[in-house]
Amino acid sequence: MNEKTLLASGSPITQRIDAVKSLLAWKKVSCDPLPQEVSLDSGRLVLVLSKKKDCYYVTTAHACSCPAATYHPGTRCKHSKKYFPQPEQEENIRDSLPGWPNGLHGPVEVI
Repeated sequence: MNEKTLLASGSPITQRIDAVKSLLAWKKVSCDPLPQEVSLDSGRLVLVLSKKKDCYYVTTAHACSCPAATYHPGTRCKHSKKYFPQPEQEENIRDSLPGWPNGLHGPVEVI
């Protein structure tokens, strides 16, 4: 049996208010007033109400459908930073010790 992908998208797609209201009605969640955010898929996807309250941006840990994410590719928008904060990178103690230059696995031997 051949299976076809009905919808293939490389990035999230902004959702209309009526589409999110239908989703909330299906989930039996009140939409009056409109929620600021709707978490789906155990928090792996968040629908965020736009400032103008005319649509919901779809935000994941890797992408967002907001205009800022579109205009500034490669940088994280405020929605991604708020809902999917990245853990702070641990400082490598070797970088602060003399004799342990970056990339080496032991002290430098001077000949």
